[in-house]
Amino acid sequence: MVLHVAAAGVNRADLLQRAGAYPAPPGAPDWPGLEVAGTVASVGEEVSGWSVGDRAVALLEGGGYAEQVRVRATQVLPVPAGVDLVDAAALPEAACTVWSNVVDVGHLTAGERLLVHGGSGGVGTLAVQVGAALGARVAVTAGGRARADRCLALGADLAVDHREEDFVEAVRSASDGHGADVILDVVGAAYLDRNLRALATGGRLVVIGMQQGARAELDLGRLLARRATVAGTTLRARPAAEKARIVRDVLAHVWPMVEDGRVRPVVHARVPLDEARVRTSSSTRARCSARSCSSRSAPVRATAAAARLAPWLTTRATPAPTTTPLAATGRTTAPTASPWSRRTARA
Repeated sequence: MVLHVAAAGVNRADLLQRAGAYPAPPGAPDWPGLEVAGTVASVGEEVSGWSVGDRAVALLEGGGYAEQVRVRATQVLPVPAGVDLVDAAALPEAACTVWSNVVDVGHLTAGERLLVHGGSGGVGTLAVQVGAALGARVAVTAGGRARADRCLALGADLAVDHREEDFVEAVRSASDGHGADVILDVVGAAYLDRNLRALATGGRLVVIGMQQGARAELDLGRLLARRATVAGTTLRARPAAEKARIVRDVLAHVWPMVEDGRVRPVVHARVPLDEARVRTSSSTRARCSARSCSSRSAPVRATAAAARLAPWLTTRATPAPTTTPLAATGRTTAPTASPWSRRTARA
């Protein structure tokens, strides 16, 4: 399928790729863009269920910062009912990451306790909402009280400011010593030992990022005593068949949550595509890393051809007229958290 791109999500992976630290997998375009929203431009002969003009979002291996993208039909989903087309660009990568890790790998079930590190980030904001929608008791870590409170507004029961609080102590205290059944971690090495101490017996630690290191010492004694599981995954380089299965699961399980309002895309800002070079520069990356990217990074409005992003993008496209930059969206905050240990599982 070919899609006309209306918007592309800006992810941490794009910032890392821009800095030369996360090259595209073999066969993928050399320029960033892991998710897009737009309309169907053309459909292959063997593709059914789609028509030209349909609104759609797509999970990509790269190349979303363009006017058009070609993508396997198995990695395309309809825009959920009631969701703005531009905001929808913030859904595919995060939704697929959350479902494939929290549910497929972490086996989270209703009534269990989920700890999400980086809860105010792109994946984190979706993980909070999906966990709550599944009936889990959700705790998060975030950098600063304001960001922690935003996570409470999204459905978290416990929000820990990791700059001022010990998340191990907070999680164990709030759960009457039980700990977290599932931990979704983007931090990596710096949190490995503390994550094991925060895990419940039989808990599952799923590592999806290495923001603070790739190497750490693992206490096997603690791992065995907790009967714990440590797993690590990536999404971008997975085989097409695996991505197709994940996309089907997201359509079946996450999309209904979006359509009935339990889950929503969290968009920090909208910017024109011809500002993408600045927005993904090394200086922007440094600021976002320090601030943990306080929300789902902005979908980038496709208002210029990829060729206009030279010299760091090397593709050819017909220039398109620019449009007026769109304003940043607002945020909602919430009061103090409800006791994590007293939360009643949702049906």
